[in-house]
Amino acid sequence: MIGEDIQIVLPELLLACFAMLGLIVCVYGGKDRWAPMMLWATCAVFAIMAFWIASMGGPPREAFFGSFIDDSFARFAKVVILLSAAAVLLMSEGYMARRDLLRFEYPLLVALAAVGMMVMVSANDLITLYMGLELQSLSLYVVAALRRDSVKSTEAGLKYFVLGALSSGLLLYGASLTYGYAGTTEFAGIIEAAQGEVSIGLLFGLVFLIAGFAFKVSAAPFHMWTPDVYEGSPTPVTAFFATAPKVAAMALFARVVHDAFGGIVGDWQQIVAFLSVVSMFLGAVAAIGQTNIKRLMAYSSIAHMGFALMGLAAGTAFGVQAMLVYMVIYVVMNIGTFAFILSMEKDGMPVTDIAALKSYSDKEPLKALAMLILMFSLAGVPPLLGFFGKFYVLRAAYDGGLAWLAIAGVLASVIGAFYYLRIVYYMYFGEERDALDRGTPPVLWGFLVASAAVMVFGVINFFGIDPLALAAAESLVN
Repeated sequence: MIGEDIQIVLPELLLACFAMLGLIVCVYGGKDRWAPMMLWATCAVFAIMAFWIASMGGPPREAFFGSFIDDSFARFAKVVILLSAAAVLLMSEGYMARRDLLRFEYPLLVALAAVGMMVMVSANDLITLYMGLELQSLSLYVVAALRRDSVKSTEAGLKYFVLGALSSGLLLYGASLTYGYAGTTEFAGIIEAAQGEVSIGLLFGLVFLIAGFAFKVSAAPFHMWTPDVYEGSPTPVTAFFATAPKVAAMALFARVVHDAFGGIVGDWQQIVAFLSVVSMFLGAVAAIGQTNIKRLMAYSSIAHMGFALMGLAAGTAFGVQAMLVYMVIYVVMNIGTFAFILSMEKDGMPVTDIAALKSYSDKEPLKALAMLILMFSLAGVPPLLGFFGKFYVLRAAYDGGLAWLAIAGVLASVIGAFYYLRIVYYMYFGEERDALDRGTPPVLWGFLVASAAVMVFGVINFFGIDPLALAAAESLVN
């Protein structure tokens, strides 16, 4: 029995052992001298784990008396998490090394955060859920404050820690209410208790749980940490915050509402729809006045989480499929955009002012073209892949009986297009000013061009993501 359980959790176990072994080797072997090697080793382990998990098949398997589940939904989310984390680590090496931030703790903390995320998406019990969530959060608190000589970085880490503790408290209180009224922490037992006439206590537990999840995905009105943390953290850390943790939190959100509360869709659907609308409009409107590109991307992520929640609000298997497809497209767009932001330098110093991009196309036409494609895709301009991601979730909301939510999504998308197109306007029509440094590291070039190419050519067949997302959604919503 225990042997079968260990076999099911083997990817998480091996990744945790790698991180702990890496800590021991680096501490006793010269610390930061090992940092570049450890970063590359972590990327390699992530890639190997992702391909190993992708090759798994078969029916869902449960471990540790049903508290951990390995199904198609969990595997899909884990592959996206691991590959996006590996991509961000690869992009970050040059930036971190030039600013003396490439410490051995950085890749290992990312690895431990990835372990927490993998546990989160496979959680089949409230205790397992909280354990994975806290492992991810504790790692990210430290990573956010990695630049110890920067007041903004320290502020970012402290704000994330304080507000993260508050959200964890809300989530834990919701879990305790759910346990008190359902009599169990297992999702299978909760869904049996949440049938027909649901007690008011269980509904309060659901509300507190959703509030905790909304913080983790930075959905409004629980978004207050996002702009400051995005701006204050080192740019590679910001890129990480914008990708893997978002996928993990959204997958966990879907897991809980469908596996534990799937019998009362009407009760949580209206809450998720409200979060979706508020997030879309707040992200779209608040980003208009931003001059710092990292803060702009923070509000952009809030708006995009609103669109992803639209698919979840549909309460159907197609809605979950649309959400998964949207998250994959969102991650690819963000990796390319942050590859561009990482290359923005003036005299060797990072630049985040959007006005610095004026007349950028005159000096770097290919980079400007790639950024134009990514901005148009983020705005949802057809025929780029970002448009089809939004179309998926809009259709899911409409098919789920939420036509008003789909209309609100279209309006928010039109408003949000302004600040994406403003960046394009600056690059192609802005008044010339001091040029940014020319020359881009090959790794950043590669991710920027690859992401832009995916946005153009991915419309052909979504690179096979669609049927995989469908299988994942059907394994969750049954």
